[in-house]
Amino acid sequence: MSEALEGWTEFNVAMVGATAALAGLLIVAMSVNIGEIMKSPTLPSRAAASIATLVLAIVAGALGLMPGQLTWAYGAEVLVATLVAAAFQVHAIRVISRDAHVSTGVRVLKAVSGLVPIAAFLAGAVLILAGVAGAGLVAVAIGSVLAVVAAILMAWVVLVEVLR
Repeated sequence: MSEALEGWTEFNVAMVGATAALAGLLIVAMSVNIGEIMKSPTLPSRAAASIATLVLAIVAGALGLMPGQLTWAYGAEVLVATLVAAAFQVHAIRVISRDAHVSTGVRVLKAVSGLVPIAAFLAGAVLILAGVAGAGLVAVAIGSVLAVVAAILMAWVVLVEVLR
């Protein structure tokens, strides 16, 4: 493990455990209301994007714990994982943009809430690859925290709001 990553060991351990637990809870929450979620034009894709972002946080944390991990390799791995999660988010944004039942402002808010964590991970990966590991690792950490916040909001939607 590189020296830059060593300082993030405890954070990564905590985030991997907490994020994995939250991902499991989100999946359970979705399964409880799956019938209602599937009736929604936007919730299935938003839920998939939310889970993909949580998986991104899990992957970023787990890869940061790998013994012998080189900093540049970690940046490349986070970049690839971010691009995969971004594909889910882009699909969700396309679906959200077609939802004529809500105002433009609400559609933008839904889209931005999913993009913010992805943007933080992307910035972190690029900074790490550019040789600014300290700032990049902070951005990845911010992305992880934002992924948890976004997932909690999605969990609220699939547990409570979907039944209103």
